[in-house]
Amino acid sequence: MKRKKKIIAAGILFFIPISFLFGQISKDTTSKTNNLNPVSVYYNRWERKINEVPNRITKFNFKQQRLQNPQTMADAIGITGEVFIQKSQMGGGSPMIRGFATNRVLIVVDGVRMNNAIYRSGNLQNIISFDPLALQDAEVIFGPGSLMYGSDAIGGVMDFHTLETKLAANNKTIVLGDALVRYASANNEKTGHANINIAGKKLTFLTSFTSSEFSDLQMGKNGGQDNYLRKEYIERINNQDVVLQNANPYLQKNTGYHQNNLLAKLRYKPSEHWDIKYGYHYSKTGNIPRYDRLIEYTSGNLRFAEWNYGPQFWTMQNVHIQHKKNTALYNEAKIVIAYQQYQESRIDRRRNNNNQRTQTENVDAYSVNLDFTKAFNDKEEIFYGAEWIGNAVGSTATNVNITNGNQTSVATRYPDGATWNSFAVYSSYKKIINDQFNFSGGLRFNTGQTKASFDTTFFKFPFTHSNVQNSSVTGNIGAVYKTSDRLQLNALISTGFRMPNIDDIGKVFESAPGTVVVPNTNLRSEYAWNYEIGLQYNHPEKLNYYISIFTTSLRNALTNRPFTFNGQDSIMYDGTKSRVNAIQNVAQAKVWGIQLGWELFLNKHTKWQSKLNWIEGHETDDIKNEQVPLRHAPPIFGSSAIQWQKKQFTIEVNTQFNGQINSANLAPSEKAKTFIYAKDENGNPYAPSWYTINLKATYTLGKFQCNLGWENITNQRYRPYSSGIVASGSNIITSVRYSF
Repeated sequence: MKRKKKIIAAGILFFIPISFLFGQISKDTTSKTNNLNPVSVYYNRWERKINEVPNRITKFNFKQQRLQNPQTMADAIGITGEVFIQKSQMGGGSPMIRGFATNRVLIVVDGVRMNNAIYRSGNLQNIISFDPLALQDAEVIFGPGSLMYGSDAIGGVMDFHTLETKLAANNKTIVLGDALVRYASANNEKTGHANINIAGKKLTFLTSFTSSEFSDLQMGKNGGQDNYLRKEYIERINNQDVVLQNANPYLQKNTGYHQNNLLAKLRYKPSEHWDIKYGYHYSKTGNIPRYDRLIEYTSGNLRFAEWNYGPQFWTMQNVHIQHKKNTALYNEAKIVIAYQQYQESRIDRRRNNNNQRTQTENVDAYSVNLDFTKAFNDKEEIFYGAEWIGNAVGSTATNVNITNGNQTSVATRYPDGATWNSFAVYSSYKKIINDQFNFSGGLRFNTGQTKASFDTTFFKFPFTHSNVQNSSVTGNIGAVYKTSDRLQLNALISTGFRMPNIDDIGKVFESAPGTVVVPNTNLRSEYAWNYEIGLQYNHPEKLNYYISIFTTSLRNALTNRPFTFNGQDSIMYDGTKSRVNAIQNVAQAKVWGIQLGWELFLNKHTKWQSKLNWIEGHETDDIKNEQVPLRHAPPIFGSSAIQWQKKQFTIEVNTQFNGQINSANLAPSEKAKTFIYAKDENGNPYAPSWYTINLKATYTLGKFQCNLGWENITNQRYRPYSSGIVASGSNIITSVRYSF
């Protein structure tokens, strides 16, 4: 009942300006662009006008990044106010989009998908591999994007574009660039960044480098419950695990980490018809302590002495070749060839146990995309193409006795040498009926194969090989109707799918204390149906407004459920008798919600912007065959900001807020994580509501730009829904940028 009241109250707040009803929020908070004019977004894998797209899309760029100064890309996308971010540790951030998360949302960087064969259903931190200071612009496409992007794009697509390589207008070489230093008080962040672009008329080179170091994170002191405090921690002293009292319980011991990012681009444009680009991405972190495991207790004592994600390593090399020329087959053609390397590891050791286990995974990911567009006239256009993806997974594991150095082999997380492949063809058609109405639709055929060999040294699997093949047909149909120059209506029916990957089919791991997940080779793709309608209104420099209403049903959903292993429902795993689970196609899920917001221009210098997201849903329970609250449906959340801009100054006061999820509406899998949740008056876990008030300012003087931010001004102590780490307390952020 409390949650319903808060939803009603929030709705009233958003509909106060009833006389201005039905506007669209600006996609760029630093400009006053008419959204029904040709604002461009990367849709259908090509740059297109947003007023011809039926999907809900939010866009942000490097100007917004400079004002907000996010530490990681997870923070950057969370600042949009339309994507919810969960964190198990400071070096992380798992986006939730329309009730879906992890391996059901897709990350794309420079036209290449980052999702790989070991993306899991548990929370993911891969988005931090991408440097926000190397961002040119980005957009979130809400709802299934499988027509263009294939598997995993069920909840939405996060499409990031790195710094552009500029070309000189004449034969004179030009040099452009930036240098930045930044400090944040809550985690003693120290970041340095530089980028340089050396440009000729046909050939240009760009490189960007960022190095960041983060110390332990300080939580807020006001509000919240005392069980959020870090009262004790474990340190290794004289070869013993010693429990120490934390002199500052607001300091979340063992949360700091460091990270380096490098970007290099080379571009050659020999003529107006050809454009050839090469890109190289490099990202590596140090050990990232998994904070939610380090605060886990068993029998009244801290369970783990150490639990780290080992250095997270990612590289990508890609080649883009684009040809623009009117031919019988296309007006524009593009081939993107990419190779990515991933390495991640888990390093854990239980308290008073000298055996340190390290599980290491390596993925080699290859992809080739062919995309074409052909305009028959100024009203009809077709997009078509093909895609091939190949992943090879390497998985090793060892136990090391930290007192004597003895090393032994242990069970790997995944079957070593497993492969995951996908091939697809697609076509999409757009028709402009008249000035008011346009229609689009398309189909995609996707087929994939997952192969693995299972080592029976540690587990006597009832099989030694698996060969899982899946095919899917997906599509969408959408329409845009403009009732006037300012008012636009959208409608869309779309489908999405996710193929089982190596993580689904072959994983062996402890999902929770006393529960072990084992392989299951009898899996098929899960499939989603999405329906949505939207309305957007734009009165330039007066009012913009949008509202989207959607519902998505997921069928044959892959979920972790009780299983048997060689006829047994429990086995010994890592010295503990554990209940057997496996990923299975036994669940159904349904999610529905509303996204709305406005941008109201109070005068030529001041605007008020607000966003609100209400998402509800249910899914099949992990244990019982019944519908329960959807795990990845966050509480009602959003943001509101007043921004003043004049000449060199930009000042913004904003609030970020979340509603409450009471115990009855908490997913059972979340209720089991009692150590991360607050307790209500009955002692049951729940997620309290919270808010922050934040101040951001930018001043530009010639080539210098100074940024100052004060986040969480009232020093609130809160833990975002499903997160293991408590959010930052009062935080002063300052940076200085020099552009040349």
